Amino acid sequence: MAVSVRIPTILRTYTGGESEVNAEGDTLAAVLDDLDASYAGIKGRILDEAGKLRRFVNVYVGNDDVRFLDELETPTPDGVQISVIPAVAGG
Repeated sequence: MAVSVRIPTILRTYTGGESEVNAEGDTLAAVLDDLDASYAGIKGRILDEAGKLRRFVNVYVGNDDVRFLDELETPTPDGVQISVIPAVAGG
């Protein structure tokens, strides 16, 4: 399935400055694999050493946070937009 992935500013060094890129995959895990094949190293900034989503990175498929869905096994229907959003802290 072809999807678009919104890339946060901090990760755009991996995508040559692109804020949105295309990827393929029927689950979030497959999309991240495809993304890493085109933009080497980006997956390592989204997933930790155990292969789980990093604690301070939020990923949305459409408008839904994947942590409340099936995490990396969340389906990614054709044409959906995936957003990678670093958590913001402060006060």
